[in-house]
Amino acid sequence: QLQASGGGLGQAGGSLRLSCAASGRTFSIYLMGWFRQAPGKEREFVAAITWSGGSPYYSDSVKGRFTISRDYAKNTVYLQMNSLKFEDTAVYYCAAGRGRAVIEIVSTYSNVQRYDSWGQGTLVTVSS
Repeated sequence: QLQASGGGLGQAGGSLRLSCAASGRTFSIYLMGWFRQAPGKEREFVAAITWSGGSPYYSDSVKGRFTISRDYAKNTVYLQMNSLKFEDTAVYYCAAGRGRAVIEIVSTYSNVQRYDSWGQGTLVTVSS
C-alpha cells in the first residue's frame, strides 16, 4: 500500500516536498516512481529510484530541479521539488514496481508498465 502526501499550494520559484510511505509487502519492491497528471493531459513520468536508493532517474522537464530520495527507516520515498514552475501543477502519484529485469535499463523506469501499485495521488498547485 502506498500513501502519498505533501501536496498543496506552492509559488513559482518555491519548493514543496512530497512523501510516499510504503507499507505491507515492501520486501518485494524493486522500483519506486513518481508520475503526474495535469488537467486534460496524460499521466507522465517524473522521477524514479530503486528501493535500495540507487539509480535516480528523472524526466527532462524536472531534471536539475527535483530530487528523489529514499528513507530506509521510514520506508518512504520523497520528491523534493525546487524552482517550481506553473507547469508543474498536477496531481502527483507515487508507484511501486516489483519486477526486475536480468539486465536493468534505467530508461525503462519511465514506463508505466513497470509499476504494479499506485498511491492515491496528491495535488500540487503552483501559482505564478
